[in-house]
Amino acid sequence: MRIGELAARAGTTTRTLRYYEARGLLPARRDGNGHRTYDEADLRLLQQIRTLQDFGFELEETRPFVECLRSGHPEGDSCPASLAVYRRKLAELDGLIGQLSAVRETVAGQLRRAERARDALAAEALVPGGPEPVCELGGFSR
Repeated sequence: MRIGELAARAGTTTRTLRYYEARGLLPARRDGNGHRTYDEADLRLLQQIRTLQDFGFELEETRPFVECLRSGHPEGDSCPASLAVYRRKLAELDGLIGQLSAVRETVAGQLRRAERARDALAAEALVPGGPEPVCELGGFSR
């Protein structure tokens, strides 16, 4: 198949395919007229790359998976280098989850504090002569 057909079937652009070719991820085969030619194995490579990128893998991190497929493995993730990339990505994700959990706890604490402050202001507003509730963002009374 030609580059346009491969791009359409893979759900990408011809520009992207040329970029992958320049990076050595997609083979650069040419027919007698100089046109790029591709086969079903190339489509499988592209599907592997796209799936990994959808999961947050950088383009260069897909290389071991592509090489695994090229070496004849039916799945691109069964080679040692692919497994190593999975392990690194899981460690990275675990770190991000830890960071997000800490941020979440901080935001939850701020929310609890803000709700207590709001409730205290509302209780004071019910006392005759108490303060009028004020919106913290714009300084306007409710």
